[in-house]
Amino acid sequence: MELEIVHARANSQVCTVSGFSKASTILDVKKAIGAQKRKYDDVNRQELRLEPKGKFVKDEQTLGDLGVENRAMLYFKDRGLQIGWTTVFLTEYAGPLLVYLCIYTRPWIIYGEGAAAKPYHPVATLGAVCWIAHYAKRLLETVFVHRFSNATMPILNIFKNSIYYWGFAAFVAYNNCHPLYTAPGMAQVYGGLGAFIFCEIGNLSIHVLQRNLRPAGSKVRKIPFPDSNPLTSLFHLVSCPNYTYEIGSWIAFSVMTQSLPAFLFTLAGGFQMTMWALGKHRNYRKEFDKYPRRKAIFPFLI
Repeated sequence: MELEIVHARANSQVCTVSGFSKASTILDVKKAIGAQKRKYDDVNRQELRLEPKGKFVKDEQTLGDLGVENRAMLYFKDRGLQIGWTTVFLTEYAGPLLVYLCIYTRPWIIYGEGAAAKPYHPVATLGAVCWIAHYAKRLLETVFVHRFSNATMPILNIFKNSIYYWGFAAFVAYNNCHPLYTAPGMAQVYGGLGAFIFCEIGNLSIHVLQRNLRPAGSKVRKIPFPDSNPLTSLFHLVSCPNYTYEIGSWIAFSVMTQSLPAFLFTLAGGFQMTMWALGKHRNYRKEFDKYPRRKAIFPFLI
């Protein structure tokens, strides 16, 4: 079988590849393209479609299943230079941890001479411990828990995401570690701390459950249901309880520290996670005919 590969936008030819059968997969086609065009030898950089504006086809799909015939045309999109998800996450999450820790020491270049010698309010220290614990948890999850369905992402995303995470870390830390920082009452602090710890454990519980749904080295997708851990019961109500717990953690952190920058960080992150959750919820409903009745992220609301 011979296939013509053309650019999805320009409709210009990329190359012609051959030697396929009905049992050949899209991954086989991508490898053949990479063999001819060394620029695209990383198959994760390639995206193939049956129509110029259609949905991309998955690597494991066969030409026979897709109805691709001899001399058919497949549409190509270059996803750009790629970088591994693990590398991206480690960079994104190590940055906020180190930035906050650095600003907590009150360097003179930020706060001026003598700032480091002034006493810290206990809530400022508690906030730093919670922030660092959160990102340390994320780093450990990246290494030991997460199983990614896609091996890579566009390399430019690492800069965009790092600016967001690192920038907000500096913004929040500058306020919370300032010598003039004013803390709320201790009842509010302890309430926020308790909610923060609860949501962090809940978030970890969801990530562990999601990991167990996907065998190592596979891209298997299953409908997530609660397991024996009661903190996973949110799956009865929403499709993405990991985001629900994540937003809950940052609301609790913001209440605990009574910090406007932290509230702004929560608002920005909450909006983005809501958009991600809505997209994942739509995909679940399309992929699974008998998907349970749930909201995307906020029980009974969204």
